[in-house]
Amino acid sequence: MLPHNIQALILDMDGVLWRGEEPIGDLARIFGRIAGRGLKVAFATNNGTRTPEMYVERLASFGVPAEPWQVVTSAQAAAELAAPLLLPPFSLKKGGEAEGGGARGVFAIGEAGVMEALRERGFEPLPVERADEAQAVIVSIDRGITFQKMAEAALLIRRGLPFIATNPDKTFPTPRGEIPGAGAWTSVLVTATGREPIYAGKPAPALFELARRRLGAPKEATLVVGDRLETDIAGGQAAGMPCALVLSGVSGREQAEAWQPEIDVIAEDLGALVE
Repeated sequence: MLPHNIQALILDMDGVLWRGEEPIGDLARIFGRIAGRGLKVAFATNNGTRTPEMYVERLASFGVPAEPWQVVTSAQAAAELAAPLLLPPFSLKKGGEAEGGGARGVFAIGEAGVMEALRERGFEPLPVERADEAQAVIVSIDRGITFQKMAEAALLIRRGLPFIATNPDKTFPTPRGEIPGAGAWTSVLVTATGREPIYAGKPAPALFELARRRLGAPKEATLVVGDRLETDIAGGQAAGMPCALVLSGVSGREQAEAWQPEIDVIAEDLGALVE
């Protein structure tokens, strides 16, 4: 079922690898099959709250070996978008860390994943007391949000500073239900300033482009695998990559078959895709 020319996979996680705390299939066997076929793998997520190391730990708990550089988050994609706006040219290590260039101040609303991604790119996340020194605004989900943070962000955006959001997801899943996500906080700032941000996460292509570059594979040979049409598939297609929709998560077959442009592959789950 996997197209013969595919050299690399960019995998969504929730709905593709697991649902909540339950794996979807025998992941150790599935990834053994992927390794046996010589496929490169990256994991792409709109969740900017966690660091790549946190995801590596979770993947390991399901029997999936991975290294931090293989995990690409919307927070890293946001830092990637901001880098050419503010930092002098620099080279990257394999893991995506910056070499050369000095720290530049940014005002970031976010959690550990955002702050780590910014520091890796040579940015200095500034506290509200130093917000006036910022040269860009980065917005993500922040479960420690305050009115002061939002007010400072709005003032900076109104000054014309670059405005980047990790993703447009309006909600964020928790065991108790959906809570306001990055898109919800971003919408407050859009209302207050009249400015739309640049989005880094799905369905924008930046996240997939960053993952593909890390894998070193050409676009036509990199397959995006996801369970949501409006994020994973829309984003993969926007990035110019072939896409596979797995039916183990949110979107169903009828929706997938009606989707335009046509999806390259529709599979029951990741196991069926790589067998």
